[in-house]
Amino acid sequence: MPIFAAIDIGSNSCRLKIAKVVAHHLKTLHEDREVTRLGASVFDTGLISPDAMAATLRALKRFQRAVQQHGADRTRVVATAAMRDARNAAAFQAWVKAETGWNIEIISGLEEGRLIHHGLVANEPGLNGRVLLFDLGGGSCEITLSEHKRIRETISLPIGAVRLTEEFMEADPPTPQGLTQMHRLIARELRRAHRRIQPHAIAHVIATSGTAAALAEACAALGKASKKTSRSASRPRSAASALAPTAQVRKIASRVARMSLPEREAVPGIGPRRAEIIVAGAQVFAELLESFNLRGFRYSPLGLRDGILAQLLAEQDARAAGHREFERERWESVTATARRYAIDPRQAEPVRAHALQLFHELKSLHQLPIEYEGWLAAAAILRDTGKFINHQGHHRHTQYIISSSEMYGFTPVQRTIVSALARYLGKSRPQPDDRALRNIPPDQHKHVHRAVVLLRLAVALNQDRASDVLRVTARAYPKRVYIEIKPGRTGAELELWSLRKEADYFREVFGRELFATLA
Repeated sequence: MPIFAAIDIGSNSCRLKIAKVVAHHLKTLHEDREVTRLGASVFDTGLISPDAMAATLRALKRFQRAVQQHGADRTRVVATAAMRDARNAAAFQAWVKAETGWNIEIISGLEEGRLIHHGLVANEPGLNGRVLLFDLGGGSCEITLSEHKRIRETISLPIGAVRLTEEFMEADPPTPQGLTQMHRLIARELRRAHRRIQPHAIAHVIATSGTAAALAEACAALGKASKKTSRSASRPRSAASALAPTAQVRKIASRVARMSLPEREAVPGIGPRRAEIIVAGAQVFAELLESFNLRGFRYSPLGLRDGILAQLLAEQDARAAGHREFERERWESVTATARRYAIDPRQAEPVRAHALQLFHELKSLHQLPIEYEGWLAAAAILRDTGKFINHQGHHRHTQYIISSSEMYGFTPVQRTIVSALARYLGKSRPQPDDRALRNIPPDQHKHVHRAVVLLRLAVALNQDRASDVLRVTARAYPKRVYIEIKPGRTGAELELWSLRKEADYFREVFGRELFATLA
């Protein structure tokens, strides 16, 4: 049974979760968390401080020992707002790589929101209807609106608790001027959110992250202390299930803003480390709930690491509950990118269909990993996006667009592989020192070469855009490969000529002769 590990390097803390696949579901084996304040100096100076780097690396080494002890088959390490903003992020990535062997993947705010949502819906099956999800981290706040477990809109705002604390909380307790300036920034960012997200008929309002947990516990303690009714006094609320009312969140936000650090540390549910950033975090939550006119929120302990694990499971297990949804979401992201760059699906779809047909019929020849099937299909659809910029040199433009685009469900390395497949459809061929291959692991270069050949053959089969789609069969033999074309209404001479032009490159990559004939 596979074992997966997910590591979330946040602006405030690092988190680890290790899970085992049991009957197509995930069973948690181990969890760990360390507050490292990676983003504390980033939001002030633009650089990760040496102390924050060292503290984070110590936590990662501890995580690595746990990962090794549990024998994890796959480990994915992602970083969020602090690493997105830091000018020396690449240096820290290199240090972590040298010390642990792990590649830190810096994800966008939108991908962060998508993964958090994915982790939530994968582990809470009762979330039906419209759901509004808040995740307030150290550097950013992700707001996601979903309906029937599908994301309708998501936005990432730069109003994380550590970021706001560093910018506005110079004094302790904070000055009225600092609070006013912070309030203005939060209000401005929320106006931007309201232009994208208009929640109505919301069935669930859920908040994740440490700040949400602290506020939920503080609200539960406040509710017990008030003893408004004997019933509430005799039934303590669980922070992970009870509603944290907006009025109580506002009361707590106002109260902690007047307290010193030692006083905040003594507030039930907050604790010493959270007390340093709770003023900013509580203000953001109070503004969020009031601006969206919500009754309150329910805290969930799920988060980014759960989304990472859910995606690892969905990628590898076709029988997992989230597999179909993951594939649908990823493909919708590809088609949305194609529409953004004016790709005509009537021209792109036949190339995709032929590429997948060749992938299946020549499997014994190319021996590509199964994940290349999806990457090949994405490259087939997006291969002409560069023409949106300029027809001249459009293959280079295509490579840049795909590798830089926000496509849900694709890691940066996966996007880079897709971009490389679409890059080499003209005269050039992949070379080890090419920019397109620079960020692709060397052990994938052979696979990229072979997938490029398949895509070039699929493009060759669709040269005459005015003709109907050709019917093709492909057969591999020990020394040669046959591709047989059944001509369409307008013939297939151009496609036959184009296929024969690929014979030399085909022989170079696969070591076999390519024969293209008409049926």
